[in-house]
Amino acid sequence: MTMHLKTSSLSFMNLGFGGYTCNWGTHFCGLYESDAERDKIMYGFLAQGLREQELLVCCPEEQHHDHALDSVHALCPDAARPDPDSFRLFRSRDLYHPQGFFSPYDMITAHNDIWDENLRTGTRNVRGTAEMGWALEKIPGVDHLMAYESLLNTFIWGKAWISICLYDVNRFPGATIMKVLQVHPFVITGGGIFENPYFIPPEKWLAKYAPEFLKAL
Repeated sequence: MTMHLKTSSLSFMNLGFGGYTCNWGTHFCGLYESDAERDKIMYGFLAQGLREQELLVCCPEEQHHDHALDSVHALCPDAARPDPDSFRLFRSRDLYHPQGFFSPYDMITAHNDIWDENLRTGTRNVRGTAEMGWALEKIPGVDHLMAYESLLNTFIWGKAWISICLYDVNRFPGATIMKVLQVHPFVITGGGIFENPYFIPPEKWLAKYAPEFLKAL
């Protein structure tokens, strides 16, 4: 099955699972219930990027970190194994709270740094994906996670960048998942991809729920 998600004027890309394609500049939430479902989304997505020699950014949970690259490469063994400059593998503590607290501003700055470096070194398409289980920990500032997720839309739109944020619905409360849906325009769930009717554009979401971050738009 092929599903075209018309979100920008950028060219279509292959998501790497389910036969789906979409435009670059798209922000997804991936809601999964099993390790197999997560692996299909995360590793399939990255493996397709490896085939196409794109810049890959991956932040798995700690228990998956050490074998993430092997899991991706196993899906496309004929592709060259990427070097650290092509496969940016992060631990959640180093990406999301390196100073011991979470900050939406710092996260957008970190994304901008990756993008700016990409522009300097050749402007490849970028695929980013992360497991969000770290957000269940009592990290200072984690209550601003959805403000970051909302702002991420404005960062991604218009760029050759796709981000998939992965949430385990067995671990996150239903109320949190509803908030997740408010800040992602598209959702991956149950083997399908859907335009999200609960999505609220960043300027409206931030004005209502996190006005202190409106200046970051």
